[in-house]
Amino acid sequence: MNTDDLINLLAQDAPVRVRLGRALMAALVIGASVSAIVLVSTVGIRANMVEALQTSRVDFKIALTLILAIVGCNLVFRIGRPGVDIKAHVLAFFLPLILLVAGILVELFVLPMDAWKASMIGRYPNVCLIFIPLLSLAPFMAFFWALKHGAPENPGLAGAVAGLAAGGIGAAIYAWHCPDDSPLFVGSWYMIAIAIMTSLGYISGRRWLRW
Repeated sequence: MNTDDLINLLAQDAPVRVRLGRALMAALVIGASVSAIVLVSTVGIRANMVEALQTSRVDFKIALTLILAIVGCNLVFRIGRPGVDIKAHVLAFFLPLILLVAGILVELFVLPMDAWKASMIGRYPNVCLIFIPLLSLAPFMAFFWALKHGAPENPGLAGAVAGLAAGGIGAAIYAWHCPDDSPLFVGSWYMIAIAIMTSLGYISGRRWLRW
């Protein structure tokens, strides 16, 4: 048996694996759907959401978290493919970062100094730190399942990106319930919750996303 025949035989016997792109898309749809169901079936959508959407702070919060989720997911769709250049997609994270900094600066300019601390702490910081990671779990696990079908060059980085994207999804969904609208609150508690998921992703990725 020559080399070509051996390769063809091995290819025929190899199990069919799910394509990475399809797996990631399924992970995104299923993970986000499960998180949305969890939100609606537990704390629910904010009671005055229709009126709240007419305020700039709520619009900013929802737009910012949605952009972060989109940028994160866009990077997840590339991080599992070896040899793919991701620099431009990493630089895209400057967009939500710039928006967040701009929102915080506007908030500091509009609010009196003695109101800064109260706006940053908000009313329900503990709920935020619990629910964003909770709502991130479904997309987090789904992304990890999908990335197992890929070949990330850096498992820790891939896991961190999956955690970041999942945290962005969780934050974007939680924003529809959260009654704390200040960019100062978003810049502190939302980012802490997303950082928790990113760190968890890095640790988990080093263990579970190795080839």
